[in-house]
Amino acid sequence: MIKRMKQWARRIKQDVVAVWLAARDPRTPWMAKVLALLVAAYAVSPIDLIPDFIPVLGYLDDLIIVPLGILLVVRLIPAGLMAEFRRSAADMSSRPVSRVAAAVFIAVWILAAALLLLVFFQKAASA
Repeated sequence: MIKRMKQWARRIKQDVVAVWLAARDPRTPWMAKVLALLVAAYAVSPIDLIPDFIPVLGYLDDLIIVPLGILLVVRLIPAGLMAEFRRSAADMSSRPVSRVAAAVFIAVWILAAALLLLVFFQKAASA
């Protein structure tokens, strides 16, 4: 069972790279390209929807959101094209790191926190 889980994890890691390649390829349909970009950015981003330090739930988003996103992107891309992206991903030795995507996710989290604090302080001031 552990061996199967390791193989699954390797396939997911390789598919993240394949999805990243699909997002940058002009032959990819635009809807798949947008979703592929979002999924790949989320997968390589150091920021998670649910922080990893929260027991069980922290890793649950990585185990559900990323594989489901990859599955959806794969279904939106023609099979022959996706096979090409997977071959290219297998040939790559390292996973891409997107500092721009990380910056965008950090900015979104800071903005969300700022809005939450603003609402909280407005409610506290009016009470």
